[in-house]
Amino acid sequence: MAMSALGFAGFGALVSTVPLWAARGGADEIGGGLVNAVMMAATVAVQTTVPAALRRFGWTPTLLAGVVLLGAPSLILITTDALPAILALSAVRGAGFAVITVCGSSAVARLVEPARRGRAIGLYGLSLSAPQIVLVPTSVWIADHVGFWVVFAVGAAPLLATIPAFLLARRLDRAAQAPTAVSPTSEHAPRASARLWVALIAPSVVLLTITAPGGALLTFAAQFPGVGGYAVAGLFALTACAAVARWLIGGLADRFGHLPFQPPLLLLGAAGLALCVWAMYGAGGAALVSGMAITGIAYGSLQNVTLIESFAVAGHRHRDTASAVWNIGFDCGTGIGALVVGFIAAQSSFGVALSTTSALCIVVAVIVLVRVIVARRRRDPEQRRE
Repeated sequence: MAMSALGFAGFGALVSTVPLWAARGGADEIGGGLVNAVMMAATVAVQTTVPAALRRFGWTPTLLAGVVLLGAPSLILITTDALPAILALSAVRGAGFAVITVCGSSAVARLVEPARRGRAIGLYGLSLSAPQIVLVPTSVWIADHVGFWVVFAVGAAPLLATIPAFLLARRLDRAAQAPTAVSPTSEHAPRASARLWVALIAPSVVLLTITAPGGALLTFAAQFPGVGGYAVAGLFALTACAAVARWLIGGLADRFGHLPFQPPLLLLGAAGLALCVWAMYGAGGAALVSGMAITGIAYGSLQNVTLIESFAVAGHRHRDTASAVWNIGFDCGTGIGALVVGFIAAQSSFGVALSTTSALCIVVAVIVLVRVIVARRRRDPEQRRE
């Protein structure tokens, strides 16, 4: 939790301010969207290699490399607002972020048994969301009123995570080397099958559907028209509601299962995004804050239930693979949301762009609802036979 909190402090401080820094340097909406899109593209590319890195090098060098790559580029950003340099540094940060995200969620699965995993994921989510609650909304204000250099100094917080990362990695390396351990990092662990990859598609699609608008809100809220100075309040509402929802949904998912929550949460996200669009067309800042709060509930809750589903279908032998695939879905959504919404906004408006993501949430909600109904119909005959 300490490692993740410091790592995500660096991420949260820069996710909204670096696109704004690029805009101050002359970048348009597409350039601003590219900042987080490039970071997420690098994150996804490296996430595919993290399970192999854990098998080859172990937890200690992998984790230490991750926190350094995530934190160090922030100290260089203050020296340039040129878009090519920002994109290059964002790619380096993305590589470090890949390691932190995959290893963090995988470590939770190793440290806690399945019966309490929902609550554990909720606590883990709280540890990485808490710094974002503070830093995502305030970083924009600090950059405008104090200076970008303060934000970039906070963005180097992952460098402080080297100590908890080292302690965590040593414990996990010892556990992996224990004679009785069944670990995916063992050289005898089986490779992920095609059936496993297919099973992981469903939670990844749901996650991508909600993280795309979430990434767009984090990237562009400060640039939305017609909402005055409400962007900071909206970002606070989004991150705070996401953190609390991700924490609280864990116990409910342990008790009632993860799948039934997905369709209503997607519809809730669509409603929140519709409110954000309405805010830009005359409803004002209060509607934006309400819409981002509602979207945040869906955003945080769906992160938890989709991660629970990923670990459930993967089993203990493929926890690292499940963590990597889930994080790829999360970061693909964040990057694609920033890029696509920025592109559509440049051609039309932010209202049209967010409306597109809202419609996508509705479509995927219907698909998941059909999946829930089919799963229940298959289960009922089996229960009657028993």
